[in-house]
Amino acid sequence: MLKISRDPFLRFTTLILITSSLFSYGTEARLHYYNDIHNPNSYPEPPYSSFSQSQPPSISPDPDDLSQPPSPCQDLDQEVVHDVRNYGAIGDGITDDTDAFKIAWDSACSNDEDNNTVSILLVPFGFTFVIHSTIFTGPCRSYQYFQVDGTIVPRDGPESWPSGFNKRQWLVFYRIKGMALIGNGVIDGRGQKWWDLPCKPHRNVNKTTALTGPCESPAALRFFMSSNLSMQGVTIKNSPQFHMTFDGCHEVHINSLRITSPPSSPNTDGIHIENSNSVEIHNSVISNGDDCVSIGSGSYNIDILNLTCGPGGHGISIGSLGNQNSRACVSNITVRDSFIKFSDNGVRIKTWQGGSGSVSGVTFDNIQMDNVRNPIIIDQYYCTSKNCPNKTNAVFVNDVVYQSIKGTYDRRSPPMHFGCSNNVPCVNLTLSDIDLVPSKGEMVVDPFCWNAYGVVDELSVPSISCLKSNPSTLLLGGLLGECGAR
Repeated sequence: MLKISRDPFLRFTTLILITSSLFSYGTEARLHYYNDIHNPNSYPEPPYSSFSQSQPPSISPDPDDLSQPPSPCQDLDQEVVHDVRNYGAIGDGITDDTDAFKIAWDSACSNDEDNNTVSILLVPFGFTFVIHSTIFTGPCRSYQYFQVDGTIVPRDGPESWPSGFNKRQWLVFYRIKGMALIGNGVIDGRGQKWWDLPCKPHRNVNKTTALTGPCESPAALRFFMSSNLSMQGVTIKNSPQFHMTFDGCHEVHINSLRITSPPSSPNTDGIHIENSNSVEIHNSVISNGDDCVSIGSGSYNIDILNLTCGPGGHGISIGSLGNQNSRACVSNITVRDSFIKFSDNGVRIKTWQGGSGSVSGVTFDNIQMDNVRNPIIIDQYYCTSKNCPNKTNAVFVNDVVYQSIKGTYDRRSPPMHFGCSNNVPCVNLTLSDIDLVPSKGEMVVDPFCWNAYGVVDELSVPSISCLKSNPSTLLLGGLLGECGAR
């Protein structure tokens, strides 16, 4: 195994030399006219964030915690590179290299040269490595870099998936305490044959809905019960289902990531977050066939900054929550300085009838919309079939701020839709500096409100007159403390 100096310049120079030596190459709304002329092409993209792209956000290191990357100022710092080809990987796009990756991971994870090392599992440029469903398990003895400069693919389609292997997940990282997924390479899920299964809600060339129903398909990347994770630079594309999921994770920093799949690809959420906290998604681009980012139950302290969603997909969603009468708690969610284009939805909160719990402390700030069908939507009647009965319980939606939401919408739907539960109202909705106009023509659709309470701080376009004044806390009973404080 090769040791490389921790000095940044020497490390970079050495890695370049190594690399060069290894390779030779709802409800009907009212319509009215809006006379002010808006040019839909005049809206600029959101301002670029001052957040640095040079490295993932840092976490204050604990010198006794080996899950933290060693500080460059520490003595005896070393990086140990584990090139998967040195463990038997071929990288010809045909040979199954799973065993070589597992051996390389085990070697990197068990690296015990000293307490001041980091391990790099290197997927080199110029090669395509085939891997079947695999779990990379921690915790490791040192901080891990999983550097993807080449391409990683699974076997092509469900018929070639190895018998006996989990069809719901492909690459799994379990109980990791300190890892960075970096590089300029590609993780390609080869999703087309999965999307074309007859049980999928895909659309054929004539754009008619095909057969629907449950269908096992793998998420490309799953991080489970892990912490101190960073992702930067890698492209993830064409996942059979979700591209990247975080379940039971803490301290996740995503920066400069690109996720892409066709707009018609079903259930291909870009990033799904569940039972996780302290998650940052910054300076990234997601274009897919479902939610750009979906935030599930048990998630809090989520910060999304300078994210581009689309073209295609369903925008940024909190939910769906409360399915099968379940309890869901989501709080402290911020989405800011982002751009959503040619999407079915913009910023959405969606809950099933019959659920419980709450969504609170949500801020959508400085979001640019370009030809989005539902720019602002709360849907507490979310249902994936035609047979969802009315129920009295609902997830309580409280304290949601919409600020500086501007751009154009597809006027087939209202630009703002607040469809709240009959029995559990949405309260403390705050809207300011809203400017949403039709992408074509001058026919403006009025906002829709049902059992929605809140205030409009500034004059908005279109005018919002359907919100009710907030009820007293006495009328809300115990709803305000439904999930407790974070």
